This record gives sequence, C-alpha cells and structure tokens, in this order.
Amino acid sequence: MIADPGLEAAVTAFETSLTPIVQALAGTVTGIDRTALAGDVTREAYAITAALVDCDGIATDAELWSLLVLFAPRLGGDLTRATPADLRAAGTVAGAATFLDQPSPLLDLLARYDHRHGTGHARTYHDRAVAIAFAVAAIDPYTTEAEVRAIERFRAVMARAGLPPAPAPGAQAGPGVPDPATLAGGGTGDDAPGQEPLPPPRPLDELMDELDALVGLEGVKAEVKLVTNLIRVQNLRRERDLPVVDQSRHLVFAGNPGTGKTTVARLLAQIYRTLGVVERGHLVETDRSGLVAGFVGQTATKVVEAFDRADQGVLLVDEAYALVRGGGNDFGREAIDTLVKLIEDRRDRLVVVVAGYPDEMGDFIGSNPGLRSRFPKTIVFEDYGTDELVAIFASMGEANGYRCDEGAAAAVRAWFEAQTRDKGFGNGRVARNLFEASVARHATRVVAVESPTDAQLTTLEAADVPGPHERADSTIVGT
Repeated sequence: MIADPGLEAAVTAFETSLTPIVQALAGTVTGIDRTALAGDVTREAYAITAALVDCDGIATDAELWSLLVLFAPRLGGDLTRATPADLRAAGTVAGAATFLDQPSPLLDLLARYDHRHGTGHARTYHDRAVAIAFAVAAIDPYTTEAEVRAIERFRAVMARAGLPPAPAPGAQAGPGVPDPATLAGGGTGDDAPGQEPLPPPRPLDELMDELDALVGLEGVKAEVKLVTNLIRVQNLRRERDLPVVDQSRHLVFAGNPGTGKTTVARLLAQIYRTLGVVERGHLVETDRSGLVAGFVGQTATKVVEAFDRADQGVLLVDEAYALVRGGGNDFGREAIDTLVKLIEDRRDRLVVVVAGYPDEMGDFIGSNPGLRSRFPKTIVFEDYGTDELVAIFASMGEANGYRCDEGAAAAVRAWFEAQTRDKGFGNGRVARNLFEASVARHATRVVAVESPTDAQLTTLEAADVPGPHERADSTIVGT
C-alpha cells in the first residue's frame, strides 16, 4: 500500500517548516534535547491526521492505510505491523477528534512566543495544519459534512490561540485554492474584447475575514464556510486526478428583507471566483420583473439575457417565489421552466442563488420537479436581534463619521426594541432608515447652532433619534 500523495506532501511540509522553528526555540532553553524535538513535530502531525480521520466516525481503509504508511516509518512501534482492521480493533483513532477542540501545547507555545517577539510561527503552524486537514478530507471520493465542519472548528480553535495576521495578497494561496495566475479572467489575457482586464481574485483569507466581520449571521457564515471547504477539498482531488463527486453549487437564501442576503451573495461570488468555480465573480441581481414579460415568446428571451449578463459569475433572483404567483395566463411558469433548463445547460458557467421569504421559497422549490435537485441546499438568514441592530447602526455611524452619546445609544436601543418583528420586518434596512432619519434630525438641530464644533457635528444625541413609537420617517406607527 502507498500513502495518499497529497497527505504525504502536507505532512512533510508540516515537519520541514516547524522542526527548525521548534529546535530554534529550544535552543533558548537549557536541558532540552533538540534532536528529539523532530519526533515531537511528527507526533503533532500524526495527532492532526488521526483527528481528521476520526472526526466523522468513519475511518475508511484508504484513510487508515495512509495513516499507517506515512507514520509507521516515522514513529515505529505497533504501527509498523498494523493493518486498518488492527487499528479499528484497538480503537487507535477512536476519540482522536478531541485534539481539534483546543489549541495544542505546541501551538500555544508558538503563539506565546509570537506575542513576545513579533514572529509568525503560529501562523505557519496553522497553515501547515490546515493543509493536513484538507488532505485527509480529500482522500475519499465523498467528503462528509462532518469532515469540513471539523476543519472549520479546528481553524477557529487555532485562531483563538492568537494568530498573527494572514499573509499579504500574493502569498501562497493554501490547499484547494488555485493560484490566481492560473485562473481565466484574472488579468491574464482571457477577458472578452471590450472588457477591462479583471484584477486577480481576492485572497480567500481576506474574503473570509470580510464574511466574519458581518454583524450576526453566525449560521450563515458557518454554511458559507462549509460550502467553501467542500469546494477546496474537491479542488485538491482534481489536482491529483482523483474522481470528484459532482455537487450543485446553486443555493437557496431564505430570510426576511434586510438580513444580508445580497451582501453575502456578493461575497460568495468572489469566493467562487477565488476557488475557480467561475471566472469573473460578479453578481447580477434580478427579480420577477427582470425575467417575466407580458407577451408570448418574450419571457424566455429575458431569462436568457439575465443568464448572459451573469455569465461566469453569480445570478441572484430576489423574491423568486413571485414567479409562481401569477394566474393561468401568467408567464412566471415559463420563466421557471427556462430557468431550470439554463441552469442545466450552463452549469459550468455560472451559479444561481434564489432568495426570498422562508415559507414562500419552499413553494417556489416545489413548483417544478427540476428545482429541488438543482437547489439542494438552503441557507437560512435569521432576523437580527436588538444587539445586532444596534451594532449595525453603530457601524453605519462609524463609516459616516457619527457617534452616539449615551442618551442617543439608549434611544436607538429603545427604538429597535419597540418595533414589531413580524414577517417582512426590514432588519438591516430598518437600521439604515433609522440612521438616516437620525442624521437628518441631527442636521436640523445643528444647523441652528452658530459655529458648531467638530464634536457637535459628529455626535448624535437622544433628541436626534425618533421616539420608540415613531417610524424612521417620523410617521407615527399605525397611521
């Protein structure tokens, strides 16, 4: 038997990168055998590998043989005579996944050294460990959801140890992320005539940081990372000419207005470009009015035009459920039929995201037999809580040079708490409306001040914020 070549390369890179770092650190401490530390690094690589093999409770023969062939020569002992059946009988990897639940002593040591000396050793550990994790997940043709969730959990645990900033753009892309120079549409001469060359795809770490910076949406972030990690594993298998289970990239975004669906779709388009799923990574937004015509033969043409605009990017169909609401002479059904056909015909050229209210999106998916198989995954966007709405309001203020004094902050919170959170609640849009109304009231107040100070020009007070029972446009609720 032979080890998986991708895993072998990842383990070797882990050892090669970290052994000299650990030995150099040990040189500052008396009484430590530097030569023995190489074995400690190898055992760390083994622990990471075994944890990923165990994380989904399915230790396959391919995974266990790779573990044995790689580490038996390195670590010796009982591994040299074992088979996968022996490892299962002995429970060798059972429970190994707990390694992923907290930073290891080695990572903690590196992070503390980085903090004192401004080095980046913990980041090196992180990047090499993630490469091992992805390599394990890529061994089998089908990557389980538990595996990719375990990778994300492992990354979050390592981040809590205190990592230095990610490398600047242009650094190594990481496992399962194509080199930007190899991607079509990246300023390499593949752009269509008359189009300006595109800049290189944005680094994946940068896009993930932007995703994490969004207020709330924890479940959405987890699902986007799951989708991202699955694609990375599939990319690794393609790089090694291994079979890949074909999976739909199309998504359903279910949630009320203002919950960040368009913002996440725009980020997702760029993530897909960075991962090589699409070449251009732009987002095209449309809705029923952009797809349905009033005369026979025109609806299919409008749908085709929307797909043409979104070619090599992402097409976002907002309020997609509206396509099934017409009567007998409505052309919405024709739009859905054309949508289904084009999704199949152009499955390698663009990704489609359909969005709308949760209940109605279920009706939309059920309206055509072809939709359910093409949109197998739904990401649910929950309504924002009061704390999150307050944070959104504050971020808008920071971006526009405003801050709330104590009274205004309390008034903003009181206003959000007084709003009815029924279907159609505007969420982030409501926060924007409140912010704009507060800025308008602030301007009315400050304009009457002779020679206002900078603080007066940038500080919102309680009087600037609409009352709890006023609308953001100053109209009394219920009128």
